[in-house]
Amino acid sequence: MDIKKFDFDFTVCKIADTNGLALDREFYFLGRTDEEISLVCKTEDAPVECIERDDGWRAFRIEGTLDFSLIGVLSRISSILAEERIGIFAISTFNLTRRKSPASTGGEMNCGFF
Repeated sequence: MDIKKFDFDFTVCKIADTNGLALDREFYFLGRTDEEISLVCKTEDAPVECIERDDGWRAFRIEGTLDFSLIGVLSRISSILAEERIGIFAISTFNLTRRKSPASTGGEMNCGFF
């Protein structure tokens, strides 16, 4: 299993709507539920108008396609990160399982995986 580290910071945003988002950016991940719309993007691409935002996230991803039948991949990686006191924020797409984590929290190392 190969892991790719991204060399830029990410921002997690809570936004009111998707009007004006530049969906042609290299990395935009939108999530919508009955309670909110969330956007994960490069910090430099984060919209100015956000309800809330959390900057300073770093990320990495498992390269390739993970089959839906695979069991426990995220659990194993989560356990390793938890032992190192690294928090995570998980993102899943059809092809990949991805996670993110803040770049720093009170001096403890944080990184992401997504």
